[in-house]
Amino acid sequence: MRSTVLFDLFGVIACRQSAEGRERLERLVLAPGVPATRFWDAYWGLRPPYDRGELTGSAYWGGVAAALGTRFDSRRAETLIAADVDSWSAVDPPMVALVEELASQGCRIGLLSNIPEELAAHYEARHAWLRHFQVRALSCRTGQAKPDPAAYHWCRDALREDPARILFVDDRPENIHAARAAGMRGHLFTTPARFRRHLLRAALLRPSSGDAAEARDPHGT
Repeated sequence: MRSTVLFDLFGVIACRQSAEGRERLERLVLAPGVPATRFWDAYWGLRPPYDRGELTGSAYWGGVAAALGTRFDSRRAETLIAADVDSWSAVDPPMVALVEELASQGCRIGLLSNIPEELAAHYEARHAWLRHFQVRALSCRTGQAKPDPAAYHWCRDALREDPARILFVDDRPENIHAARAAGMRGHLFTTPARFRRHLLRAALLRPSSGDAAEARDPHGT
């Protein structure tokens, strides 16, 4: 049976926002005495329309500034866009390698990510492994973001696949629940090793010599 693995990006292949990046954003944004929670409430509160492509980066940061009772000029907004992109820019090499391994074995793979345009452009310019994805459902381009059912339906239609043959991989339970409600199978991502074992059990990945060694001695003793 043909199956497709549909990947989330951040928290699965790419890393979550870095602590260093978060601290840098706070330094760039916060005036003395302003609690960080006010900034992060504004940052995340405006993120859904930014992810869906309804706001440009400048408009997004203008909204954050307004929520904080201030304004950012165009130069400061550009600095914040760059700092925000940088904070989300790290990837997990073992997961990139696993994506490439799946692609080399002929597995169909897709990508479903909540991502703003500036960050999408950054990844496309720097990561050649994105070419392996037959479908890239980037929320800023499709206008649909997880966990809205329409995001999963968009992928189903673009892949031209029975949803029961799509394995969706994400690190957030609410996104897995939404995928299952759309008829897909789901795997809650925790570690590359655990996910690899899931792929092997589901016969979506052919074993390597390393997998055989681990099966003989799973604890490395």
